[in-house]
Amino acid sequence: MSEAVLARGAQVLEASGIARSFSEGSGRLAVLSGLDFSVAAGERIAIVGASGSGKTTLLQVLGGLDAPDEGSVRVDGQDIHALGERERCDLRNRTLGFVYQFHHLLPEFSALENVAMPLLVRRTPVAQAMQAARELLARVGLSSRLTHRPHQLSGGERQRAAVARALVTTPRLVLADEPTGNLDGANAAQVFELMLELNRERGTSLVVVTHDRRLAARMERVLVLGEGRLAEEAPLSP
Repeated sequence: MSEAVLARGAQVLEASGIARSFSEGSGRLAVLSGLDFSVAAGERIAIVGASGSGKTTLLQVLGGLDAPDEGSVRVDGQDIHALGERERCDLRNRTLGFVYQFHHLLPEFSALENVAMPLLVRRTPVAQAMQAARELLARVGLSSRLTHRPHQLSGGERQRAAVARALVTTPRLVLADEPTGNLDGANAAQVFELMLELNRERGTSLVVVTHDRRLAARMERVLVLGEGRLAEEAPLSP
């Protein structure tokens, strides 16, 4: 667990005036247009919207993986896009966790090594990193699969390992892009329950892009991305 846990309500991420467009033929396609967005410590937010509305682009900009044309993104008080590449990577490693629809586990490493990797990157002692990874993999029901490589795991097991990897550093914010979109109903529910459980236990903020309205209904806020901007949606009934 991180040494300092933010008080609930403190801002983990603040985005202001975000604009992003891409070349399309002879012109430009505006995907994000002057978008403002903030995430408080411990908050759970779902982002929904039509296919192609820019949800993945938004997460990439928020996470410092893609630069906006205009605007700023402050993560843990720092403008992530104003930092050099090394400092930006360090901030991501310390503060953010990422979960994708496809697990992106490294095929040459075991589940244990994959989950420990973010800690090893920050030069955590090997024994400490492995112990933290082992404990979290036990939490996600994979204590008997520590030495298995990704191709030896089922789809649900791979995604649970990916969630464990995102959470092993106890990030202040997890950005998840359709984290259950490639899973069947039972595995999807298990992965999502894990994320909610760790949100409650550790105060980790969640921003989840999802097409599943049942999952969105369990978040505190639901935001709809359309025409480059986010709009608050009335709370959904579970």
